[in-house]
Amino acid sequence: MKKVNLLSVLVLAFLFVSVSASATGVRTQFKSFEIEEVDNLYMGKSVKALWTVSYSSEEEPVTVVKRKTLEGVEYVVHSKHFQVSYAATSEGFGAKETRKAWSDVPKRISRAVISQEEMERQRIITPNKVDDETALGLIASYLPDLINDGYTHLLN
Repeated sequence: MKKVNLLSVLVLAFLFVSVSASATGVRTQFKSFEIEEVDNLYMGKSVKALWTVSYSSEEEPVTVVKRKTLEGVEYVVHSKHFQVSYAATSEGFGAKETRKAWSDVPKRISRAVISQEEMERQRIITPNKVDDETALGLIASYLPDLINDGYTHLLN
C-alpha cells in the first residue's frame, strides 16, 4: 500500500511540474523560428541590414539590425520590452548589452527581462567568424535562453 501511495505522489508531482512548466513558458516552444529579411529600407550609414525573427505567428517578431562598428559587426535585437546585442568581433561571436545610443528601452526594464547570468554565459558563443546566416541562426537559437522565465511570453 505504501508503494502505491508513493507512486501516486510521484506521478502527481510529475504532472504538476509538467503543467507548471508549460504555464510559465518553458523553452521547448522556441525550437522553431522564422527569419525574414526586410528589404528596401534606408536606415542610415551604420545600418547594413534588417531582419525579423518570429517564434510564433500570433505575436510580434523581434527585429535584428546589423550595424557596422569599429570592432566588427553588431546585430542589435529590438523588442518593445528589451534590447540586446550580439557582436561579431576578433574575440568571436556573443551577447553583450546594447549601446545606449541604439537603445529605445530603458536599461532597468531591459535588465529585468534579460538574465544577466545567461548574458555572461553567452558572452562568447563561438570563437569563429560568422556570416549573417550563421549569426541569425545563433541569435534565434540562443535568444530565448537570455529571457528570464517570467518574460518568455514576450517571444511567443
